[in-house]
Amino acid sequence: MLINLNNNMKYLTKSKFKLALECPTKLYYADNKAYANQKNEDSFLKALAESGYQVEALARCYYPEGIYANNSDETTEKLLKNNNVIIFEATIKHQQYLVRTDILIKNNKSLKIIEVKAKSISKKDLTSIEKKDGNINSKWKPYIADIAFQKWVLKKAFPDLNITCDLLLVDKDSICPSDGLNNNFLLKKDDKSKLKVEILKQLTEEELSNKILKLVNVDNYINKIWAEKDENGKTFHEHFLEFSKLYFDNKKFPPKPKKECATCQFKTNKNDEDNGLLSGFKECWKEALYFNENDFKDPTVLDLWNYRPKDKCLQKGLIKLKDFHEEDINIKPDKDMGLSTTERQWLQIKKIKKNDNSLWIDKESLIDEIESWTYPLHFIDFETAMLPIPFKKGHHPYQGIAFQFSHHIIDKNGNVKHLGEYLNTQIGIDPSIDFIRALKSELEKDSGTIFRYSNHENTYLNFILNQLESTDDLEDKDELIDFIKLITKSTNDSVQKWHGERCMVDLLELVKKYYYDPETNGSNSIKKIFPSILRRSEFLQQKYSKPIYGSADGIPSKNFSDFQWIIVEDDQIKDPYLLLDPINKEASDQKIEFLFEDEYLKEGGAATIAYAKLQFTAMSDFERQELQKALLKYCELDTLAMVMIVEAWLDMIK
Repeated sequence: MLINLNNNMKYLTKSKFKLALECPTKLYYADNKAYANQKNEDSFLKALAESGYQVEALARCYYPEGIYANNSDETTEKLLKNNNVIIFEATIKHQQYLVRTDILIKNNKSLKIIEVKAKSISKKDLTSIEKKDGNINSKWKPYIADIAFQKWVLKKAFPDLNITCDLLLVDKDSICPSDGLNNNFLLKKDDKSKLKVEILKQLTEEELSNKILKLVNVDNYINKIWAEKDENGKTFHEHFLEFSKLYFDNKKFPPKPKKECATCQFKTNKNDEDNGLLSGFKECWKEALYFNENDFKDPTVLDLWNYRPKDKCLQKGLIKLKDFHEEDINIKPDKDMGLSTTERQWLQIKKIKKNDNSLWIDKESLIDEIESWTYPLHFIDFETAMLPIPFKKGHHPYQGIAFQFSHHIIDKNGNVKHLGEYLNTQIGIDPSIDFIRALKSELEKDSGTIFRYSNHENTYLNFILNQLESTDDLEDKDELIDFIKLITKSTNDSVQKWHGERCMVDLLELVKKYYYDPETNGSNSIKKIFPSILRRSEFLQQKYSKPIYGSADGIPSKNFSDFQWIIVEDDQIKDPYLLLDPINKEASDQKIEFLFEDEYLKEGGAATIAYAKLQFTAMSDFERQELQKALLKYCELDTLAMVMIVEAWLDMIK
């Protein structure tokens, strides 16, 4: 039965249900404005970055008879009086449970729920949804549980109807049926500033018949989700009813510390505390672990880099790193030079146990590494995207796209130069082939060592290699393939194996093996390493405290003029990334990071969103130019950060 919504009533919605899947205690904090919330998930930014709006619009094109209910319960009720109807954005409730479905199909006494997701699926993925033990794979559980909640509410609201559920997902095995399908869906704002998708042209018969979205029935998986039992024999359905009642009664689910607490959005930063906001994270740990304020000053197992048994430690009460012993880590040396993972973990713990904040650097090994380099040194960084709806006919969904790079060099005399860059944000154009030609032109002039930070660049060059190998109409195809193989290595899933003679050196791996700064709290992200090394290096401070970057007699730059990178505020060197105007002004870097599960997207989340905006949203020429300028500066700083890390090392090993 459908009832008009009471705005004063507290409803458990899909988004709240998904939050409870992460941690049911979070429900208590979610509606309470007294608590800080770092996430405040911006569904627009997330959907934009993942092309969710375009996928939803494409899905609706497959159901041309669909009628919009516009998330209205009254409209939904009227439409469901028909025996046969397809409804977009239906709103249905049962008691205090509320769902809004993407597509709802009524056929006499049957209802079909279709949940549209930008998540990819392949034939191989279909076999991995369910694990060998019969439970649902953790990667798929949030998607199955989401639609399981919808089915539960609809079954309560319509007990006499037969209800089935499908996920409509992006089929990675499919082929795009036409050119320009990607940019056929434009995001615009109406007179009330509400976002809507404008379909620029109606889909052709070929586009409608050769679908790149795939229906996957999940009723069997839904039954398994509800029946899953925890270590105490309690089913997920019983848990659901328990945390629902506590939520409606405005009571807190008993907190249970786990490794995911490390990324809890209900933590406070200094600004939150200054504004009197409370920390849900601290409140949970005070209740569950009897922590006091002083206990939070000590690093815990959550801070230990790349340590997998965190949950086991939390369960047995091994919380603070100062209480760890060598046997807790099971230290094993690496067969190669430098620190192994466990040795680095123990180094982090030792520094904490001894209250030692000094820098650790393996000078001898780093010298050996540096002696193998060939000048000039090249530093490159890519900005990339993976779009579910391809640009070109014949391409697969989620075919990696590289749209930007920055390129710095250091010559044998130590001179630094921003040598080149590339940015292509032209609407509806896959820039990857043009990108690789530009990169080849930048790097083929000498045999100098090339540096990247993380495996990202190697991965995307392999994507472009696969694209080239399936392309027949390029005169320089073989040259481009040879160039990619020269500077990369094959990925784990490559049939053919290679390791290029000029394979890029991963600075991240060198950091892990030869360099540790306690100030980074175990993180090796360039966003943490770069600011910390600025604070450690007198050489960098002396050099970049002057406005030499982009000056006539200083360091050549493509995007900066007379810029000073060392700025001191409150006796601290300011993070250089905070000196830039934000690429995405609607959200901070921290907020953007919370939007993504994929590590690549977290690192370049702002750039990914910026590219999506340039592709899919209506904006003025001025806005477009400003966004492009911001992208160029952001990417240039990424390669400059790599340069400064190496400059600092060259000074430290003297």
